[in-house]
Amino acid sequence: MEATPKSNRLHIALFGRTNVGKSSFLNLIADQDVAIISPVPGTTTDVVEKSMEFPPLGPVVFLDTAGVDDRSEISGLRLAKTRKIFDRAEVLVLVVEPNRWTAYEEAIAAEASRRKIPVIVIVNKIDLQAPSGDFLSLVSRLTHRLVEVSSVDRGGRSKYIEPFRRHLTEVCPDDFIAPPPLVGDLLRPGGLAVLVVPIDLEAPKGRLILPQVQTTRELLDNNAAALIVKEGELQAMLSRLGELPDLVVCDSQVVLETADKIPPDVPLTTFSILFARHKGNLEELARNAAAIERLEPGDRVLISEACSHHPVEDDIGRVKIPRWLKQYLDCNISIDVYAGRDYPENLADYRLIIHCGGCMLTRREMLNRIQQAVEAGVPVTNYGVAISFLQGVLPRALQPFPDALEAFDPALKGAEKEIINGFCTGGTGTYVG
Repeated sequence: MEATPKSNRLHIALFGRTNVGKSSFLNLIADQDVAIISPVPGTTTDVVEKSMEFPPLGPVVFLDTAGVDDRSEISGLRLAKTRKIFDRAEVLVLVVEPNRWTAYEEAIAAEASRRKIPVIVIVNKIDLQAPSGDFLSLVSRLTHRLVEVSSVDRGGRSKYIEPFRRHLTEVCPDDFIAPPPLVGDLLRPGGLAVLVVPIDLEAPKGRLILPQVQTTRELLDNNAAALIVKEGELQAMLSRLGELPDLVVCDSQVVLETADKIPPDVPLTTFSILFARHKGNLEELARNAAAIERLEPGDRVLISEACSHHPVEDDIGRVKIPRWLKQYLDCNISIDVYAGRDYPENLADYRLIIHCGGCMLTRREMLNRIQQAVEAGVPVTNYGVAISFLQGVLPRALQPFPDALEAFDPALKGAEKEIINGFCTGGTGTYVG
């Protein structure tokens, strides 16, 4: 449980006014004091994250937020972080006091409804006051998933937790129960996948990066085999096999080199493209790769890197992708890089967003980021998709995904038509299919 990445956990957000008992409820769930509690309003000053095992759902992370009616001197900063939790929440737990439903609760309920986030209402502090029938009827307009709780009654914990557990299981997103496959559906049981894994400055010492580990694990879970090699040993290893592999997956940075070494009838893709499907919407990201052709001198491009690793000398997001873009377009464009949980609000200022694979994000977060770009009218694509495009091998890298390939081809033809008609003056790059 401790080793499960946060991005693979169900994210459950606790919302409510100051001092309704959000932190007390979290402590009740955990059956230990994981959050500081106090009668002083605004005790929770930042988002408190608590990872735990919560049967039958397995690994989850609770996000305890600052009160939505916080009016302290730094409340603006606190509430900004609280609002961002909507982007991460897969289930929203709204903690309220008996017989008090205000504009704050109404606003949270409305935002959850707009985002289609399921809501469970916790009526806390029933040891101080019983909720009236009228109040319960009012809350039932929002949801019938309601639990009456006394967070200070640790002895009665099970009678509060069990109905909450049942409601949580009922609203748990299908993507968490049965997430989209990563690689397991791309080859038969007993099949062989060759994973091409460069060991460079960005590779963590003594271990593989998360996408490589998760891909290997899913192959084993699906009774397939994985042969892991560096790009320099790929050809020699292929020559030692009695038959061709069923699939080759490589790091995006060596996709051109890998494509040159394997027969064209062997399906090829990249780890980043696998995650584009697993975490997001591969068809949308493939379609938008053609927007690279439309970039013009001075256009702004956003590079969005979800993890906050320490940048290396030849960093993929900060150095390599910007360099490849400028080489392909043969012109100067403006590039901004955002890392970690930061995602700018001014998306409409950009002509293109290139997002990482999202292995550190939940699927809901990744889809939310894609949706924000769609609403801003900005095409968004993915590291692996963009790099394969810039290297001239995107159709090959999309070969295992016919729907994505079908989405990309018309978009590319449309972009080429615009260039021919003189609407795009951004670059002189050519695409080799």
